[in-house]
Amino acid sequence: MFHINSAACKIKIHSALTEGELQKNRRVSDSIRMTILVINAGSSSLRFALFDERLNRLYKGHVDAIGQKHCHFRQYLKKGEQTTKVKIKDHKEAIAYALLRLKQDGALHSTKEITKVAHRVVHGGEKYTKPTLVTKRVLKYLEKLSVLAPLHNPANLEALKACMKQIHHAKHSAIFDTAFHSTLPPRAFLYGLPYDLYKKEHIRRYGFHGTSHKFVAEEAQKLLRRKKVSLISCHIGNGVSVTAVKDGKSLDTSMGFTPLEGPMMGTRSGTIDPAIIFHLLRKRKLEAVHELLEKESGFKGLSGIGSDIRSLWAKPKSPGTLRTFDVFSYQMAKIIASYFIPLGGLPHALIFTAGIGENAHYLRTQICEYLKPFGLKLNAAANRKNQTEISARNSRIRVFVIPTDEEKAMAIQS
Repeated sequence: MFHINSAACKIKIHSALTEGELQKNRRVSDSIRMTILVINAGSSSLRFALFDERLNRLYKGHVDAIGQKHCHFRQYLKKGEQTTKVKIKDHKEAIAYALLRLKQDGALHSTKEITKVAHRVVHGGEKYTKPTLVTKRVLKYLEKLSVLAPLHNPANLEALKACMKQIHHAKHSAIFDTAFHSTLPPRAFLYGLPYDLYKKEHIRRYGFHGTSHKFVAEEAQKLLRRKKVSLISCHIGNGVSVTAVKDGKSLDTSMGFTPLEGPMMGTRSGTIDPAIIFHLLRKRKLEAVHELLEKESGFKGLSGIGSDIRSLWAKPKSPGTLRTFDVFSYQMAKIIASYFIPLGGLPHALIFTAGIGENAHYLRTQICEYLKPFGLKLNAAANRKNQTEISARNSRIRVFVIPTDEEKAMAIQS
């Protein structure tokens, strides 16, 4: 098992290169290649990727379960994945470990090669709607926004600050999950609450997974070969969101003030009657109810099997699997159909993306079954093979499976 701390990391980084290699690096310092580092820090994880200036991916890694006994590092290789057990207590150490691995595995000779760093920041509020160069003033404002995303923004900022210290010469940009949804009209982002709560406390629908929805929408536009397109993008991973996109702009989206809203997800309840919370609070503490809605509900809670869709599919006839798939596909189809309204009619295409969306053909089938009355028809063979286009030739709505690439999208925006 690999153990890391800040002091030890510095020693190991220097010792990873011989004196001859260090001298060679000094001689070529004037012609150092330029690379872009992408950092995606979750509440207990750190995903990172390195790209060259032509946006070719040089490396991809993932530190998961930070601060937990089962913490591990996963390196993504062309032939598969390689997993190493590690002991990393926080995001600061995770950043140090990521930089160490980039050097040890030969992706970098020196951090001086990193000229740009793109950081995923979940919440940008209403102020930050574009990629933003990070300054002390920006950091200060983002810290205030942590109250809007307490599970995500603090982790994003911890990794960002650690990275800025380690790679102080590079340009650091914040790429916001909420930015793509800044085009939502008031009728889509306002809640039926006192208007002062929006004006004074900024309570509104923000939407998330924006980088992913933007990326796949642009890819779908290329496939359709049209300048103006209406799309519905379904990002289905452990988190799930649906977005209506018209002519490159987000018009409505299922996640709201927080990522808890929308269809049920891996462990999140999704949209429920808010009075259920008051009912639960009669016997449970606030923190316990929050934990229940965020981490014990969704696929995990309804199935009684687990949050991983593969564990449910392994038991296709289980009552837990059947009810979970039935509820989820129905919820998804209802949201998709409701987005015909902001789009002004049927979309040109429906997109499935992210881990489940790209691979779970059985769920795509079940969701699309509800959309048959609107003229949507699947090509069953293409769907089972996860091909790019899975709709039948006579379908009124084209259906695409488009792998998302948030890291590349962030590198482009940096």
